[in-house]
Amino acid sequence: MITPQNNSKGILYILMGMVLFSIQDALIKFIYEDAALYEMYFGRTFVALILVVGYLKFSKQKISLKTHYPFLTILRVICFFFGFSFFYISLTYMSLAMANALFFSSPFFVSILATIVLKEKVGIRRWSAILIGFLGVYIVLNPDFNNFNYMKLAPVACALCYSISMTITKITSDKDNVYTQMIHLYFGAILISILFFIFTGDGQFNTSSDPTFQFIFREWFTNPSFTWPFIIIMGFIGAFAFYFILNAYSIASPSVVSLYEYSLIIWSILTGFILFNNIPTTRTFIGVSIIIGAGIYIYFREKIKDQMIVTDTPNR
Repeated sequence: MITPQNNSKGILYILMGMVLFSIQDALIKFIYEDAALYEMYFGRTFVALILVVGYLKFSKQKISLKTHYPFLTILRVICFFFGFSFFYISLTYMSLAMANALFFSSPFFVSILATIVLKEKVGIRRWSAILIGFLGVYIVLNPDFNNFNYMKLAPVACALCYSISMTITKITSDKDNVYTQMIHLYFGAILISILFFIFTGDGQFNTSSDPTFQFIFREWFTNPSFTWPFIIIMGFIGAFAFYFILNAYSIASPSVVSLYEYSLIIWSILTGFILFNNIPTTRTFIGVSIIIGAGIYIYFREKIKDQMIVTDTPNR
């Protein structure tokens, strides 16, 4: 039974989960000059998988890799994996606040995909909110079309890939439970990371002095005594964030707690300021406010129309 007390506890859990995600993002930004992207992806996912499976076993939840939608499951895993690869890459040259603000353009893509894939009707008010939301994205990006750095679009690419993944989840959730789908994401990330290790792990493609390029193609295990303690911590952070978010949605109303996911932007601003002395510009604050406002409006319109695509935050 959902009570005001449970809602309050759920809000606390979701806030704690968002704090953990902001810390994880900060750790990535802190070690990227010494770690390889997919080494980090592999390590944190492996640790988180062990902890999450242990939690599910302890709580006597059914764990199964069987899926009723093999093609869609593979597509979801690929979209999710490379989507957050884009996001982690963006942290090498972008502030935490800007990266997370642009990621929250995902509700706009989800609404668009809902009309194309799920044949859901999106009215003029939601279309207006989508356009206003993308205006907020434009304001945050502040593009110079004469010399635009397209790498700035990496968090937006992440939002698009995540939205595709969540749209697929809407289709597959009628037969595959949430734990099965989460295990698929973990196993998929580990397997794809191993493939990257086989083909790029020796650093043979690391031929540029650009820090972002080096992060992607750096040789694995070049400085494990420094990077791996942080990578292991990221795994624990991911697992505990999963725990808090799962509990938030299990004891409280999703319509209450999901709105507090936007607190991730606030925590990212604070974390970026404290650890990296990043202070968002006035333009960024305006763009962020527009993105949040449009996202919240779309949420309530979907709730009224009973067309919610997803209420869970990804285990990043």
